[in-house]
Order: sequence, then structure tokens, then C-alpha cells
Amino acid sequence: MSDPASPTGALSVGMGFDAHRFSDGGAGARPLWLACISWPGDGLQGDSDGDVAVHAIIDALLAAGHLGDIGTLFGIGKDSRGAGGHGESMLRETAEFLREHRCTPNSVSVVVIGNRPRLAPRAREAEGVMSRAVGCSVSLGATTTDHMGFTGRGEGLAAMATALVRIGARG
Repeated sequence: MSDPASPTGALSVGMGFDAHRFSDGGAGARPLWLACISWPGDGLQGDSDGDVAVHAIIDALLAAGHLGDIGTLFGIGKDSRGAGGHGESMLRETAEFLREHRCTPNSVSVVVIGNRPRLAPRAREAEGVMSRAVGCSVSLGATTTDHMGFTGRGEGLAAMATALVRIGARG
């Protein structure tokens, strides 16, 4: 439920973070889904498609709406409601959940942290898919950690997101 202390029409900011390891690349390797589109290379481990950008956005949207986090909405683990889910459908469901609770997504920014894939050539494509799924503008950026930590060693990816949501307004 939305925060009762937030006045109707107020803007609320939420932040989200997610990180996943790359799959081992063996037989039956997972495809790499990131920012709602498929990329070449090994996929990310996870109960859903492992899309760290989407998971961070979901956490940011739900936090801004005072509606919990991705585990609250989709559950946790291989038997959860989110298991096997695809990022785009999870974003659409999250946006609808916010609207059912009188919260309207206003804008989202997400930054992917890792060495690969190179996002710049397809960033606009990914932004378009995510923006349509959420129902507001979504910007996508990328950075590295200069070879520090698990993302710098190429073991996985992380993402951070910020979302701005209007509380108590139908959109």
C-alpha cells in the first residue's frame, strides 16, 4: 500500500540494485537478457531471466511507491511466481501493480555495471522496450569498475536504478 503520509500527487523517489553471476556457459547455457533485449554471450544466473537492469528498475519503482521490493511482488526462489519470468513482462506487471495502488511511474534511470556486453550500440533499442513496458521514459547507461570486484573480473553484472513516481494519481 502507498505511504499514507505522502500527499496525493506528491513525487516520490525510489532506488534499486541487483547483481547476478554469469552462467557457466556449459551445455544448456542460458541466453543473456539485459535491459529487456537478448545479447550474445552467456546469460545470468537467477530464478527469472536474470536481467539485472530490469530487477533494479522493479525495486526502484516499488520503493518509490512504498510497495515493497521485487521479492514482495514476485516472491523468491525457483518456485516463486517470478521464476522463469522475462524482464519485459515483469516490468509491465510491476507498472500495472503501481497503477492499481494509485502510483504513476514518471521517469526511470538505470545504470548497468560490468565489462560486457557493450550497451551503447543498442542502448536506444533497450530504452524503447523498457519505456513502453513501464509507461514512462527509461534511460539506460553503463559503466565499468576498472577491473575491480566481481563485475571488473567479468564474473557477472550489477545494476542500479532510480525511479520517480507520482503518488495517489491515476495515469
